[in-house]
Amino acid sequence: MSVRMRPAAYRKIHIDGVGDVMLERSRRAMHVNLSVRSVKGVRVVVPYGVSFELAEQVALARAGWIRKHLARMEQMRREAETLEQVRPIDFEQDALRLICRLEELACRHAFTYNKVRVKNQKTRWGSCSAKNNINLNINLARLPEELMDYAILHELVHTRIKHHGRLFWLELDRLLGHARLLDKHLNRYGLLLR
Repeated sequence: MSVRMRPAAYRKIHIDGVGDVMLERSRRAMHVNLSVRSVKGVRVVVPYGVSFELAEQVALARAGWIRKHLARMEQMRREAETLEQVRPIDFEQDALRLICRLEELACRHAFTYNKVRVKNQKTRWGSCSAKNNINLNINLARLPEELMDYAILHELVHTRIKHHGRLFWLELDRLLGHARLLDKHLNRYGLLLR
């Protein structure tokens, strides 16, 4: 009786000047995908049936790109640490500030919501449930006011439009004028989410 072995799902390699790179097979992957993330590090995800040798070749070929993004992430990490020191969170005071700003923006633009909670979320700036309950991340209080307002309006728009499709971005643009640019700027502060 012969037993068929499943191919390994993971392999780790080391690239000089980059560090460890995780090679991973995924049933959901449709093509080779290279990513650099603050928590997961450098990963090359490939569909089953694609060799780890090909994944390693992709990582080696893109080593310069990876180094550039790692340097940018390190700069962002330092900026986040500086911001945490310069603007420490006073949970009670900052939560009240965020809730007041939510109410102001909701009144100004005729939005309604159900409940609001301020939490220290690790992965998102805010959320809006199907029942229009809004969660805001306390770290929004550390951001420039324009980005804080963008994140709050983003969730308020979700009280009317529950997806991130074309209508959602049109509505945000109507309110802010340059929503995608603000979204891009907000992503630079992602390392505050920890």
